[in-house]
Amino acid sequence: MRRTTLRAAVAVVTAGITLTACGSDDGGSGSGGTGSDWATATSAEGGGGMEALIEAAQAEGELNVIALPPDWANYGEMLETFSEKYDIEINSASPDGSSQDELNAVESQRGQDRAPDVLDLGTAFARQAQQQDLLAPYQVETWDDIPEGQKDADGHWFNDYGGYLSIGCNATIVGECPSSFAELLDPRYEGQVALNGNPTQAAAAFGGVWAAALSQGGSLDDIGPGIDFFVELKEAGNFNPVESTPATIDSGETPIVLDWDYLNASYTEDLASSGTTWEVAVPSDGLFGSYYSQAVSKFAPHPAAARLWQEFLYSDEGQNIWLNGGARPVRLPAMEEDGTADPDALAKLPTVEGSAEFPTEEQETAAKQVVNERWNAEISG
Repeated sequence: MRRTTLRAAVAVVTAGITLTACGSDDGGSGSGGTGSDWATATSAEGGGGMEALIEAAQAEGELNVIALPPDWANYGEMLETFSEKYDIEINSASPDGSSQDELNAVESQRGQDRAPDVLDLGTAFARQAQQQDLLAPYQVETWDDIPEGQKDADGHWFNDYGGYLSIGCNATIVGECPSSFAELLDPRYEGQVALNGNPTQAAAAFGGVWAAALSQGGSLDDIGPGIDFFVELKEAGNFNPVESTPATIDSGETPIVLDWDYLNASYTEDLASSGTTWEVAVPSDGLFGSYYSQAVSKFAPHPAAARLWQEFLYSDEGQNIWLNGGARPVRLPAMEEDGTADPDALAKLPTVEGSAEFPTEEQETAAKQVVNERWNAEISG
């Protein structure tokens, strides 16, 4: 057994709060009173330095985020720590939204004060956003610690935190929990197997289909067997069409959930306090890992705060907040090497046997097209 290091990605999260008036239609409110145009700055140094960035962000006073559930990868602590550290109010919209919802919000709210400043996306959706010219290039101060292949060369998006596709199971209801995709077809799991979202819109669900494909002889070039698996799961009566949320897990409505390991693991303690045993296993026959990517909206109404948020996420402090949430931060190899990774949090990460494969941009694009063409017709229809 050995812990493997993640290398690349897929997608989730999304849109909505109402704030106030409208801003300009050309991408951000500019300097925040510092004399620098942070809407076009591609680095802190390029905008006048970190102190100037902090001053401008505090002058803006607000940050609009979207699709960031507080119980997702320790986002609650991340948001609270940033807000208190810099005295910046955070407006959090649609915490249960999807990656596609995020992109829709950037386009539909362009020029409005309530528009998203920053995005948290699966890599496939981040690349889509770049192709749609929705993102502003920016390179954080710790840029060199982000491995090649985990970032767009110009900084339109860059990976941040990740994990492995896992099977979460309410042992109190289910009894004997599955640890592989093959076991999910057992008649004892009738109506119990759910996904976190729709794979045409949510990265966690998309990852579930791809992991299933790998378990069925598919590959990064062939996600089709993953859809075939869910068709079989549906025909067997085991697929639960309810998209899982913390509420459906807590109520027992979705007793078996395919989701990232750090999300499934986050339910364990709270469920235990209410007398429920929640078990998490990384499936032995479909090892699939993924990162989520960060990006700055090209039309951010608070461009300095947006860039300061990225600097915080990729600082040692921010990366250790991910680690304390059970997620694997993208800078972890560099932080392990220089001794800045939280040793207690690091020791709690589950070991994973084998090494995960990660899709290229071309493979992600092709897989996404297959899922978009087949999923709703064969599973949701």
